This record gives sequence, structure tokens and C-alpha cells, in this order.
Amino acid sequence: MIKRILLPVDGSEYTNSVVKHGVDLARRFGARVRLLSVVDVRIFEWVLSVGADGFVPVLPAPGYQEESRKLLEKKAQTVLDRCARVVESEGIPYEAETIGGSPVEIICERAKQADLILMANRGEYARWATTMLGATLEAVTRHVTKPIMIVQQRFRAMQRIVAAYDGSEHANRALQLAGFFAERFGAKITVVNVADDPELSARLCAEGADYLQAYQVEVGSASLTGRPDAAIVDFARTHKQDLIVMGAYGHSRIREAILGSTTVQIMRESPIPVLMVK
Repeated sequence: MIKRILLPVDGSEYTNSVVKHGVDLARRFGARVRLLSVVDVRIFEWVLSVGADGFVPVLPAPGYQEESRKLLEKKAQTVLDRCARVVESEGIPYEAETIGGSPVEIICERAKQADLILMANRGEYARWATTMLGATLEAVTRHVTKPIMIVQQRFRAMQRIVAAYDGSEHANRALQLAGFFAERFGAKITVVNVADDPELSARLCAEGADYLQAYQVEVGSASLTGRPDAAIVDFARTHKQDLIVMGAYGHSRIREAILGSTTVQIMRESPIPVLMVK
């Protein structure tokens, strides 16, 4: 099911976690890793324009732009080489690529040849972030159609998995991947549903748990109440779970604009890795 894993790396303090999780997953799945380092060239595509107020931006000299670009390219290659040495030392088959372009566009393009994308929930500017996600991460999660796993700074083994299930198409696909992960990791799965209707919630939990009986895993279930994102994250934290598996962006953008996106809130607030499936 998962034979090619894409690992975008940027040299941030989260990069080690991305690589460690990637190595662990590749070993368990018998998969190949693709390391990707993108040089963001957008900052060099200066556009001279005069607005209605007569403002003209000051452009750096061509020599400065060229030197800056070389430094970024050297940094990207250094990061890639360091990550490649780690993957190679673990005996994982891999390929590595550094390329210039828009990070979101490049990652989404390379994702077409991957079964799983693995990214950190913060990027190069993590030291200035609070509860905000990396801009590249959120854009990628909205555009890619492949499963994407978001990890935190600290690597953690997966022994307990919580699968959010609401009966939707995305949640059904997520449940299948949760069963696959649990088998490979020897992990227990807890199916959770968040609803104000206890009977509906119990029925959906039973439906999800029944599906997972086909996998060689220990299965439990829990009906939750409250706001879905807060309830799922609180359950994961208090029950010491290691991975949240869920369907991603299951509602329309209009509904998200009014009520907010459960997917984005869980990505922001979760203290553990999140595996999102569309």
C-alpha cells in the first residue's frame, strides 16, 4: 500500500524528526524514500511596478541577488546531503533531489509519485511561530490528494492510534489506512466519533470498530461530545495516543469559513503526529 514516501526537508529544527519518522515508516513498510529540498526562488523574482500612490519598491542589486541565491542553493544541498547520510546509514533505499521553485508547487508535483507525504507542522521560521502552521504545510495539505502525515519536533514510536470516524468517504479511507498502520506497528486502535447524539455516535463507533476486525489489531472505541477538533485532541492527549488518523477537509470551503476547519485546528493543536487522508 505504501511503497514510496516523500520527505520534504528544509533544514529547520524539525527536519530530524521528519527524517526519523520517514526511516521508521520506510523500514516497516518496505518502502523507498524520496528526499526533497526546495530552494524558494520566489524572493528573487522581483517585479518593478508603480502603484496608484506612486510607490516604487527598491530592488537589490543583481550581484546581491545572485550571491543570495547561491547561498540558499548551498544550504539546500547541505541539508539534503546530511539527511541522505542518515537514511543511507539506516539501509533505507532512497533518492535525493534539490530543486528551485515554489515549495508548494514542487511538493505537490512530486507527491504524484508518492504514496505518503511526511512533513513537519512547523518550518524554517518555527522559532517565531506560536499556534500557526507553516504556510507551506497548510497549502500542501489542501492541494495534495495523497495521504499526508504531519509530525512534531520530537520523534515518537506508534503504539496507540486514535482513528476519527464519522462515516464519510474520507473517514472510510482514513480507517483503512489506520488499520494498515496498526498492523505494521503492532498498535492498538481506538475509533472515536464526536456527536451530540449518543445513539448516532455509538452506532458510528461500532461501525468503524467492526470494519477494523478484519485487521490483526486490538480495537477499542469511544463516543465523544463537544467541538470535534478539541474533543479529538483532548482524547489523544489524555489517553496518551501516538497518532491521530482522520479524513481531511471533509466539508465545503463555505462551511469552513463560517464554522472553521476541524482539519486545520487539529493540525495546529495536536501534540502528536496527524495522518490525514482524502
